[in-house]
Amino acid sequence: MILDRFKVDGQVAVITGAGRGIGAGSAIALAEAGADVVISARHSSQLAEVAEKVEALGRRALVVKADLSDLEHTAGLAQAAYDEFGRLDIIVNNVGGTMPLPFLDTDENFLIDAFKFNVATAHALTRAAVPLMLTGENPGGSIVNISSVIGRVSGRGYSAYGTAKAALTHWTRLVSKDLAPLIRVNAIGTGSIMTSALDYVATDEAVMTELAEKTTMQRVGQVEDIAAAVVYLASQAGSFLTGKVIEADGGLDIPNLDFKLPDLGPS
Repeated sequence: MILDRFKVDGQVAVITGAGRGIGAGSAIALAEAGADVVISARHSSQLAEVAEKVEALGRRALVVKADLSDLEHTAGLAQAAYDEFGRLDIIVNNVGGTMPLPFLDTDENFLIDAFKFNVATAHALTRAAVPLMLTGENPGGSIVNISSVIGRVSGRGYSAYGTAKAALTHWTRLVSKDLAPLIRVNAIGTGSIMTSALDYVATDEAVMTELAEKTTMQRVGQVEDIAAAVVYLASQAGSFLTGKVIEADGGLDIPNLDFKLPDLGPS
């Protein structure tokens, strides 16, 4: 049965930024596909809700409350998974994000922080996970990085975020060569997804209409659109993919959120 290739029965996944949005959706989807999960974020109440949904599916959830901007905390999730479950098979590097800013308001420290939160976190967790993924009777696994269409297209206000996501995308390609053939490394370039990141515009009907109209598929994405891609890349269904980016962005060729930043002029 082809659907059996999408199962990850008995495997163990670590998902960062799993308290809500894409991280939470990915954890629940992987649990539905058969995995036990380690979920981490800053807010224990959100993680508890996700863990309850995972356990309702008959799988186990280890909750690790942590500030994932601390690279030691992020890297420590790999050992926590191995200590709890005795194996580690899947990493979903979801934590990330950076507020858009005009270029002259984007100082060097802001750019460095964007790179750290979106790229260095993935590097730290993956580097800690690899030796553990290569142990046991069935060495290997899958790394899935959550990137963004803004790492591929250009628009005003995205110099920090877009640069960081572009770096994460190419990091995916580079590391896939280092870890092949036992560990696959892929990414998902997301478009506008209806998560808390869009809360500040969700009640503005005009903005939401613009987001949809500028998207080829004529709608804003849902968490399940990305969670399904995570399961595909994590499972045997995606076993012939590595170093690739699934562009789950609704067909975007330009950013669909325009901050209406003015042209610069003489001071």
